[in-house]
Amino acid sequence: MMKSLLSPVLDNGHEDDKRREILDYFRNSWELYERLFDVMAADEAYYLRADPLRHPLIFYLGHTATFFVNKLVLAKAVSARIEPRFESIFAIGVDEMSWDDLDQGNYDWPPVAEVWEYRARVKQIVEKAIAELPLKLPLGWDSPLWVVMMGIEHERIHLETSSVLIRQLPLDMVRTRKEWPVCPHGGDAPANELLEVLGGKVILGKERDHALYGWDNEYGRLEAQVEPFRASRYLTSNAEFKEFMDAGGYTTRKYWTEEGWDWREFKQAEHPLFWVPGGDGSWRLRCLAEEIPMPWNWPVEVNQLEAKAFCNWKAEATGRPVRLPTEEEWYRLLDLSGVPDTPAWDQAPGNINLARYASSCPVDEHMQGGFGDVVGNVWQWTETPIMGFPGFDVHPLYDDFSTPTFDGRHNLIKGGSWISTGNEATHHARYAFRRHFYQHAGFRCIESEHEVELREDVYETDELVAQYCEFHYGREYFKVPNFPARVAALCRQRSAGMTVESALDLGCATGRSTFELAKFCHHVTGIDFSARFIKIALEMRDKGSIRYAIPEEGELVSYHERTLAELNLEDTRGKVEFWQGDAHNLKEQFTGFDLVLAANLIDRLYDPGMFLEQISRRLNPGGLLVITSPYTWLEEFTPRQKWLGGRKVDGENVTTLEGLAAALASDFEPVDEPQDVPFVIRETGRKFQHTISQMSVWRRRKP
Repeated sequence: MMKSLLSPVLDNGHEDDKRREILDYFRNSWELYERLFDVMAADEAYYLRADPLRHPLIFYLGHTATFFVNKLVLAKAVSARIEPRFESIFAIGVDEMSWDDLDQGNYDWPPVAEVWEYRARVKQIVEKAIAELPLKLPLGWDSPLWVVMMGIEHERIHLETSSVLIRQLPLDMVRTRKEWPVCPHGGDAPANELLEVLGGKVILGKERDHALYGWDNEYGRLEAQVEPFRASRYLTSNAEFKEFMDAGGYTTRKYWTEEGWDWREFKQAEHPLFWVPGGDGSWRLRCLAEEIPMPWNWPVEVNQLEAKAFCNWKAEATGRPVRLPTEEEWYRLLDLSGVPDTPAWDQAPGNINLARYASSCPVDEHMQGGFGDVVGNVWQWTETPIMGFPGFDVHPLYDDFSTPTFDGRHNLIKGGSWISTGNEATHHARYAFRRHFYQHAGFRCIESEHEVELREDVYETDELVAQYCEFHYGREYFKVPNFPARVAALCRQRSAGMTVESALDLGCATGRSTFELAKFCHHVTGIDFSARFIKIALEMRDKGSIRYAIPEEGELVSYHERTLAELNLEDTRGKVEFWQGDAHNLKEQFTGFDLVLAANLIDRLYDPGMFLEQISRRLNPGGLLVITSPYTWLEEFTPRQKWLGGRKVDGENVTTLEGLAAALASDFEPVDEPQDVPFVIRETGRKFQHTISQMSVWRRRKP
């Protein structure tokens, strides 16, 4: 059996010793990966599409080497490429394709021998980088050698994903090797039962100064209170899953989610991917490079959609609320199991880190705190789509490792499998795949009366909404102050000497001015016509943070997280509310305000005159109406005859300020002179809108 070293500790030790340790770890990873390809029986096997959603194995042979070069170049750790063509064609995989989006593109793959020769050259470059790059402990994100660790752990990920693809090649394209032994223990499955799991607090995420290498999604902090639940003693076995199949599980629509049934119909799936039916009703199991009689006491390996269907069937059969665990529930079970994390292992606590077999093993072979395989054997599907923790940030050298999966369609797998090594074998590991994908993954059932609460802090990618997220909460450009914050500050100046009990922010968009007004107003209501904008404002209020992606150039985007705390607005969360509404037709409850702000709204209304006529009823006598606008009148928003200004009336020029004064004359008087307030809206990394809005302030006359 190939031996896998543990991921090295990066926060202490002698620097020369640490350099040698990283070199040993690199060589071990490199050797493991190359020895995996020894099971390929012929060069032809490298060019077969084992899975139609992924490249052939020739891509993955070159990909992990190319990754080292591309990242070292990006980090300016090496000055020249080795083979530019390879570093292009082997750079990007297709692992995130949808099951109904088959890629039929053709690739001009190089000969296998050339790729092996390329790998040998890359190995020398990486070893030279390890020997020469500066190393100062603790080694963190900004350390030059971090990019080497990134390449090593990336290759260990592909050690596992490539083994899944090899497992799908025709048997005559692979061969058994003594370095990759299959577990010899098979038999009848043990009876499974549900055991009580005490509730309690779990803390997810790790600090930036953690001793081990981590991917971006592992950092941050999330505290959660897990309610008591019951969990199956063992992972679901092949025998248990066969009961689901015999009960018509694959042909009964009600057991499947809509997504799951669409997949089943498309694939015409009748059994798990690695099951091989015999003509006499028997079953065999496809392992890495061979088929064996079905070991009924091994964990079943399925995708998340199949696991979810099994749980729904089990729930109907038992009358109990059976489902998959959440990420938080898995961590609660882990905490209670007492399984140590690396590097505190004297020996691997289960079938993990290539410590025992190159396959799964019986579900009761490794008991951990009364449960089988809390870690190891196969990954365990969860109910939880992957998201970043509060405090999440992307690494500048690999900004698309996690964020493409923050879409609600990639569910977390936990616990690791027999071939999970390095970072994958740590407790903090967070990997996710589309629900229809296969890994060496199974599942554990739990029973809980508590509904699953999914975190929905996805990155906002709607172009207009994300643009306004940056406009409201992002950085300042060209030394122009943040517009919503500046307008709120001017409102504060104009209302000096007043007690503002209640304020209304009409056309609040994503809500920055609403929060800023709450610094001096007792309560602020934000209203916008766009539900998309209000969703962001509510997310910022309820969670204290938002995430969004904005375009840089072409299809390239950058990812951002903003928090109320960093804007010194955390204390305003309890003083604001947000509603979707039409400024022309506000609900009667929205009245009695001391201040109304209509920022850049007036020239986007279909009847601004009607709005101004009605707004006086919303303001208390003596209250202020603050209007800002660049006076950009467009017929796509406002019929020309309803423009307040910017047109000729009876042959005379009428400005918008004159139109405002005329429309407000019966109920309002102006306060001070109008003031210009510039703003900048970022469209891309090199394109900006620079606009000047005019602010006018009007006081409602007292009777």
